[in-house]
Amino acid sequence: MPGPLAGIRVVDLTAMASGPFATALLGDQGADVIKVEPPGSGDLLRHIGNTRNGLSAVFANLNRSKRSLVLNLRETRGVELLLRLADSADVFIQNFRPGVAERMGIGPALLRGRNPNLVYVSISGFGLAGPDADRRVYDSVMQAYAGFAAHQSDPETAEPAYVRNIVCDKSTALTTAQAITAALFARERGAGGQHLQISMLHASIAFLWPDGLQNHTWLEGDAGEMPRATLPAIRRTADGWMAITTIGDTEWKGLCRALRRPDLQDDPRFAAAGARARNAGELHAIVAPLTRVLSCDELTTRLVAEDVPHARVTPLAELHEHPQVQANHLLREDHHPIGGRMRGPEPVGDFEKKPLEVTRLAPGLGEHSDELLAELGVDPQDIAALRERGIVA
Repeated sequence: MPGPLAGIRVVDLTAMASGPFATALLGDQGADVIKVEPPGSGDLLRHIGNTRNGLSAVFANLNRSKRSLVLNLRETRGVELLLRLADSADVFIQNFRPGVAERMGIGPALLRGRNPNLVYVSISGFGLAGPDADRRVYDSVMQAYAGFAAHQSDPETAEPAYVRNIVCDKSTALTTAQAITAALFARERGAGGQHLQISMLHASIAFLWPDGLQNHTWLEGDAGEMPRATLPAIRRTADGWMAITTIGDTEWKGLCRALRRPDLQDDPRFAAAGARARNAGELHAIVAPLTRVLSCDELTTRLVAEDVPHARVTPLAELHEHPQVQANHLLREDHHPIGGRMRGPEPVGDFEKKPLEVTRLAPGLGEHSDELLAELGVDPQDIAALRERGIVA
């Protein structure tokens, strides 16, 4: 059964992470995503990180449910073919630096002039204005720029640190995918196509702000400051690590009973949520030695009995074996024709009437070039000539 976005065609010129992840989500939801790559190495992410037979795991995870077309957009004929492809598209998405698409002859005004119903999406690093609009950016740069590195800083030394994940790329991708479907919904209601602009900086700040910038939200009066030490601590146990979070008072009292310290329930330093937050350092000093003498299994049994939110820290190599993950069928195994057996997440979200599915695994470079050119009406002899001239591959 086709997914909820079946019939939607997405022409995707994005590379690296944020754009490809956004379009992979649309592909999982049924859209026909055509990934347009330059000749030679294609998307640089194909070759970065853990690779097998020349295909990186990151690329394979971020580019499934797509077809690959290699076009040389430095050649006029390559641009002409791309324009014809965009004429049949519902969404056109690129993440070049501001002004580059216009110089290439594929800017929003031109494409939407040919296809008024097109949703044209521009992902930029720092937005279209300001002193840094033309700068290159990667996730690590944006983490420093947008406040993530400062937010992750050590409470004692103030030394900044990265989130060890491409969190800015991913937050941009999720924002972009949702915005695209909103634009398509508006089009269905008669708004027509439009130019959608999303900056990585804006998406990253918006993602971090609600909790990470809470000390800088209220602008009048003294709302107090939430100390950095209030972040829930990972507790060492006798044989591992546990996350235990007690925000509600009933959860806190349950933890006190689980740790056999009922006397702490009414301690004025910890009796209310606000007080526990303000005195998080003192609380940690009391709780840490109590958990350190218990095994993960023993502590889990006690916490379950008291209905206290908790989780053993799952080693990455064991995540796929977790009974909760298996019970909900969250992961899948496939055989990739280039990389071989692989494991990855199922598409997220259970649609009752339009179930999601992985329509195809990440494509080889230019794997679908002939197929897509034939769909544009290019005959086989012309395709061969285009390949001979290096315009397609």
